[in-house]
Amino acid sequence: MIEIQNLSKTYNYGKKNSFMALKDINLRIDDGEMVAIIGKSGAGKSTLLHIIGGVDDFEEGTCTIDDTELSELGESGLARFRNEKVGVVMQDFALIEDFTVEENVEIPLRFGKVNKREYKKRIAESLEAVGITELKNKEVSQLSGGQKQRTAIARAIVNDPSFILADEPTGALDTKTGQEIMNLFKSLNEKGRTVIIITHDPQIAAQCKRQIVIEDGKIVIAKDALMC
Repeated sequence: MIEIQNLSKTYNYGKKNSFMALKDINLRIDDGEMVAIIGKSGAGKSTLLHIIGGVDDFEEGTCTIDDTELSELGESGLARFRNEKVGVVMQDFALIEDFTVEENVEIPLRFGKVNKREYKKRIAESLEAVGITELKNKEVSQLSGGQKQRTAIARAIVNDPSFILADEPTGALDTKTGQEIMNLFKSLNEKGRTVIIITHDPQIAAQCKRQIVIEDGKIVIAKDALMC
């Protein structure tokens, strides 16, 4: 479970050019939810993503994930948190182009506590879950955009994280491929995975079970979607 209370984030804190990116955010995301965080560019949604993902700090409030308060973790604790608890999917895929699909998916396992004897099993399960088992030996540079995003999702789930954090995951894809990726996220959610999608696209947000709308660093709407 993710629980955020009275959280505020200011860039360049204490300086003349300071900017408050998030203002008194209160948010709870339960295990197994599929949530869209939606807002225009500059609204604060990426800042919220970075805080939930353990990448960025904050000055006020709390961000508690699975009973762990992130502000109490040091650098090594945050690194362990990111590797074990968070599966990240980016708009630009963030893959190593001259690695194979299998090699890319393996990367999080190298930084965790997984026994090397389990690598092949974990990777095979992740590739099967996203439907690209037959591509495991292909270099990423030879893949289509949709195949690259499926590879990124497989990498995101290989450590069995507490939640998937997807930042504009369909933004670099055509409409048909983007919908296939959304269908994959919904399938993973139906199997019990918590999915959080950051987007500026209302059509993408409408496919999630709950929508959180951010404007100027504040949550202005939190509602159940009409469709999923």
